Amino acid sequence: MRTARAVAPGRVNLIGEHTDYNRGLCLPFAIPLATTATVSARDDDRLRIASDRGKPWEGVRGERPAGWASYVAGVLWALEEAGWELPGLDISLSSTIPLGGGLSSSAALECAVAVALAGLLHEPLDRAARLDLAEACRRAETEYVGAPTGGVDQLASLLATEGHGVLVDFADPAAPTATNVPLDLAAAGLTILVTDTGVRHSLADGDGGYAQRRAEAEAGDPRRWRHIDSENDRVRATVQAVETGDWAAVGRLLTASHVSLRDDYEVSCRELDVTVDSALAAGALGARMTGGGFGGCAISLVPTAGAAALRAAVDRAYAAQGWAPPAHHEVQPSAGARLL
Repeated sequence: MRTARAVAPGRVNLIGEHTDYNRGLCLPFAIPLATTATVSARDDDRLRIASDRGKPWEGVRGERPAGWASYVAGVLWALEEAGWELPGLDISLSSTIPLGGGLSSSAALECAVAVALAGLLHEPLDRAARLDLAEACRRAETEYVGAPTGGVDQLASLLATEGHGVLVDFADPAAPTATNVPLDLAAAGLTILVTDTGVRHSLADGDGGYAQRRAEAEAGDPRRWRHIDSENDRVRATVQAVETGDWAAVGRLLTASHVSLRDDYEVSCRELDVTVDSALAAGALGARMTGGGFGGCAISLVPTAGAAALRAAVDRAYAAQGWAPPAHHEVQPSAGARLL
């Protein structure tokens, strides 16, 4: 095969935020917003990377690009570290995931490239192989790019199945376990409304935001660990509530998670707080920020029939603040990365 094409989804972390790198629990699910990668083998050692979101990059294999292309080069580096023999490559990318919005655009990019390369080289894509690919993509982001993330995003993108969440346990960070949890929101008449605040952040910027919180947690900061311990309890309680169909309880747990992230972990921002407060006032069962924080997206658990009214209420709240209107996406748990 000289060309292969793959798609990998972004993710919403339903609950379990900033717990992955603290040996905790997370419950993400894949969303329909996704990145598509097309890879073609070359007869030389050059690498060409093109994207619908940035200027193309071209260089010799092993040369280190800057910016968004470094995520692609990082995947190649990590796969070669794992023993893969890669040819020169042409790689083309397109995506529907908002950049920097907390929906794992970087992990989707990494996973799409990794799965496409697996198809190109006839490598397996069973569960064990997907776990290996998730680790390679995590290494690409943390060791090559330098973003100190915990690995949940890559696992969610590669292991998700339609109608399910992925319960990930990082008790052993070198070998996290992942279990698919039925999450049939549609059958319950519910949807997740993702609200993109438009406030952008970068997990690789090292500016004292995400990286600082991680350092504080690793140092044992009591306030940060109050969030981590209580968040792990909320993940367990959410799984139990989902299993019994107690969606009102799920909503309360989501809101409690936001309060903890806002007050104890201190990773929210004014736009996220206004989104959550206005969503709850408009009838959401629960709402919270999702992702690394300091901007990005919030999620609201809402009856499907009330989603349009909730969107309008959030838009009015933004207008009252003099802010540009946010973008909204209604999402359901979707399939994980796959060859096309």
